[in-house]
Amino acid sequence: MEHYTAHPIPPAALKELRTADDAGRAPEPFTDTEGGAPLRCCLRRSTPGESVVLVSYAPLRRRAARTGADPGAYDEQGPVFVHAEECAGPDGDGLAFTNAHRTVRRYSAEGRILGGRLVGGAGDFGPALREAFDDPAVEFVHVRAVEYGCFLYEVTRGGQAQGTSRG
Repeated sequence: MEHYTAHPIPPAALKELRTADDAGRAPEPFTDTEGGAPLRCCLRRSTPGESVVLVSYAPLRRRAARTGADPGAYDEQGPVFVHAEECAGPDGDGLAFTNAHRTVRRYSAEGRILGGRLVGGAGDFGPALREAFDDPAVEFVHVRAVEYGCFLYEVTRGGQAQGTSRG
């Protein structure tokens, strides 16, 4: 069985986003009184009382800056929740937020969209990832929320090194 690694927003990018997001705005931390926000720094949902911030994040732009790729018109930026302060990150490399409809979007090494698939829940993620990574042109996939289109996290084959998989 193939192993896949889910990658949160990397610590270096988080540090920058907590100062100014990818739209150039200063973050405005707030106390999450209800909990449940999907945190892209540690790939878990927030709990009531945690300090979080909603920032604009451009994952393909950050990847392009690191690799020299040019995603062209596929460069997107959108809102993501992260802890307002540094956190410990995820407790492993497993998939997160799989209990709802998601889009698994496939990308080439150049950051160009190669296709996508709507998944209906946790049981659909394995087949969707196998289908994506069976194509040798697929370098990575993004898992996105269907209802808002927000980036949730990047997935790579196996335990790919952080330098090749995180923004």
